Amino acid sequence: MTCGQTTGAPAPGPPVGLRERKKKRTRDALLHTALELFTTQGYDRTTVDEIVDAVEVSQRTFFRYFTNKEAAAFAVQETVELNFLAELRRRPAAESPFEAMRRAALNAWDSIADAPGGNITVSLQMRTYRMIESTPALLAAHMRRSIDLEHQITLLVAEREGLDPDTDPRPRVAVAAFSGVMRLTGQLWGQRQDASVEALRDLTELHLDHLQPALSEGWRAA
Repeated sequence: MTCGQTTGAPAPGPPVGLRERKKKRTRDALLHTALELFTTQGYDRTTVDEIVDAVEVSQRTFFRYFTNKEAAAFAVQETVELNFLAELRRRPAAESPFEAMRRAALNAWDSIADAPGGNITVSLQMRTYRMIESTPALLAAHMRRSIDLEHQITLLVAEREGLDPDTDPRPRVAVAAFSGVMRLTGQLWGQRQDASVEALRDLTELHLDHLQPALSEGWRAA
């Protein structure tokens, strides 16, 4: 035994950076596999056992990264939503509420390519959106998440404008109108063959550009 050596001391583990990269690769593999199975054979017919068997890890490992199947189904969407909220917080105070939300949304769409799971293509994300829209249990969860997101956006917009959303209805009305357009944009994107971020940005800009005229102008032809 050399000087300073401790009997029975555990072997040093891998460096922290390497350990984190390994955890990310495992999470990415689980997420990619889950989404592929959900979109090819159906969410309800896919089990956690199938996911972990395909990745060759344990159920315990799956639940270390995801609370349940639903959490995996919404993982990419959650990242985009968090990016949107972060972008909205960063928008200049001089921007109007609609302009701030618009810019935040367009910047959040750009983050789709950097969403969790480096091997998750935009095409797979589009198929996942279609799967959520066509699965009753997930559609109900999607609506609950949308209501919660609208509440968070309302609080941010009210804070930006120095308003109390409990006494001033404008933040809630503005966010409700904006969110409705964004849901429509997502649905239209999910129906298209062009699974690209550019197509999603174009649809977002087109429909947001029509929001204010649709609310304030007459529609009848002369």
